[in-house]
Amino acid sequence: MRIVLTTFGTFGDVHPLIGLSLELQRRGHVPVLAIPEMFREKIEALGIEFAPVRPDQDPHDKVLVAMIYDIKHGTERGLREFLFPSIRESYEDLLAAVSAKGGADLLVAGELAYAAPIVAEKTGIPWASYVLAPFSFFSAYDPPVLPPYPLLAKVQAVVPGTGQVVARFARFVTRKWPEPVFALRKELGLPRGDDPIFDAKHSQRLVLALFSKVLGEKQKDWPKQTRTTGFVFYDGDGDARDLAPELKDFLEAGPAPLVFTLGSAAVLDAGSFYEESAKLAEELDQRAVLLVGHEPGNYPKRKLPESIFVAEYAPYSKILPHASVVVHQGGVGTTAQTLRAGKPMLVMPYSHDQPDNARRVKRLGVAEVIGRPQYSAKTGLRPLRALLEKPEYARRAAEIAQQIEADHGVETAVSALEEVFGK
Repeated sequence: MRIVLTTFGTFGDVHPLIGLSLELQRRGHVPVLAIPEMFREKIEALGIEFAPVRPDQDPHDKVLVAMIYDIKHGTERGLREFLFPSIRESYEDLLAAVSAKGGADLLVAGELAYAAPIVAEKTGIPWASYVLAPFSFFSAYDPPVLPPYPLLAKVQAVVPGTGQVVARFARFVTRKWPEPVFALRKELGLPRGDDPIFDAKHSQRLVLALFSKVLGEKQKDWPKQTRTTGFVFYDGDGDARDLAPELKDFLEAGPAPLVFTLGSAAVLDAGSFYEESAKLAEELDQRAVLLVGHEPGNYPKRKLPESIFVAEYAPYSKILPHASVVVHQGGVGTTAQTLRAGKPMLVMPYSHDQPDNARRVKRLGVAEVIGRPQYSAKTGLRPLRALLEKPEYARRAAEIAQQIEADHGVETAVSALEEVFGK
């Protein structure tokens, strides 16, 4: 089959599609990644066919990242100022991608690819959808943490049934956001359709939940056609993405270090995270690795002791197994890799699904959570000390890691596609 896979987002959002594409290739299919232009070089280097889909993204746009990760208005602005105004261009580009070279046999779409359901409806191409985190289902029975309204999560914990109220409230707040989507559908001669934010993003034939059941069990208000596959991992090709020799030497020279990271997008809006993290490691007398990304401003301003190693990047699958505790922003990709490595974590969530992911790993008994505005060398001492000193965190993390490995996420997801849509 010729299969077009599409999404919007960061490198962390694209990595699961790369994992799926490589497994599809291995099984004799022809994957095409229809994603923003900034990913072209990375995708074509892997021998995967690439098709550009607007809106274009700038991986170095710190202003855009800060806007999107604003805890009060980030989700609204990301949709209303970035994705929805470009829905016509997204539709045109994705239509071209599924029509090229004799046409595609299947379309696989992430939830932010709002043009995908329209392309599928207009062309008749079969399609599957996927989500990366339980937050995306917005279940009333396992209600998510809403970044602008975190207190609602506490209410939900003590007052049964409030999930239904939260779901209705969210639909009311967002009711006008997708008007450009409805306008395009009308122009194309299609009915208004379901709410793009909550309903239309789910395929009627197959919804892949690309996360482990340990993070979220299937709820009775999820789409019935949902398959929970386990996490789909990709962060490099074998030895081509190995650890730098200097980092290897550091890891071998002493006890397991703390690892501080902000993923692939939040790292552009790090603030004082790395400065405070270095102080925190020194206060605890712990070795540490700071993964600071490509922004020069993320490097701590003072001279650091030899016990702290600073690197722009290291593949999570190679570095996290060496960690004692991982401190991160709660993105689902970083969370998944930390669970896979079997390490306790301190989560400092920004926005979107991150506060919900943080709540879930804390519920699993493998994490502590600290608010981004509160994070400092002083406030991080208590939770980090607990994660380091209480063996139950490490023991539980090791148990979860075994379950993650048993999922075989990428194989399970591709098998589901083949079962539903044929080989």
